[in-house]
Amino acid sequence: MAVTDDAILRVKEMIVSGELKPGDRLPREADLAERLGLSRNSLREAVKALSLVRVLDVRQGDGTYVSSLRADDLLGALSFVLELHRGDESVLEVLQVRRILEPAAAAMAAQRIQPEEIDALLALCQSAESAGSVEELVEHDLEFHRGIAHASGNSYLARLLDTLAGPTVRVRIWRGITQASAVERTVAEHRAIVSALAAHQPELARSWSTVHVAGVEQWLSDLA
Repeated sequence: MAVTDDAILRVKEMIVSGELKPGDRLPREADLAERLGLSRNSLREAVKALSLVRVLDVRQGDGTYVSSLRADDLLGALSFVLELHRGDESVLEVLQVRRILEPAAAAMAAQRIQPEEIDALLALCQSAESAGSVEELVEHDLEFHRGIAHASGNSYLARLLDTLAGPTVRVRIWRGITQASAVERTVAEHRAIVSALAAHQPELARSWSTVHVAGVEQWLSDLA
């Protein structure tokens, strides 16, 4: 294991164990390095790496603190990484992850979704049917999936899915332009998902969500 990686692991263990909590200030660099048996240089590199992924917050002239460790903050780093990898192969891998997570979110939502949330999803379906462009349809699609993730009741899952949605926008638009009946199919699948949610049938919602995401994944895979 590289020295810097070992330093990152040591600091991470302090956070995971609860020795360092969100908002806590790290000990002085010299003291922490001596305590962990690390060189100050390797500790400095570890702090730099952990600050880039928003685990640590380096405040000039004040010290280094453990961040809030909230999902929104930590997943922001993931969003940046995904923005850097927008090739078809990378997007295909993102779609594969969505095919795992989206159905899980739909199944969870089916168990707790509220009538007003069903109404909002149905309204999005109606708006999508009258969308004036593929870009507008994709916006409705993103909002639709965001609504289901929110209805799952798991804020971490909702934020993760929202982060994963970004890199797939270009593919969704291209599919809507080039694939026959893609628009009609999208709306029909949305309505099937809503029906399963309204009936509080988790496995049916999971199945329709899998079909829905897998369609885009298969289309992109066939182009490769």
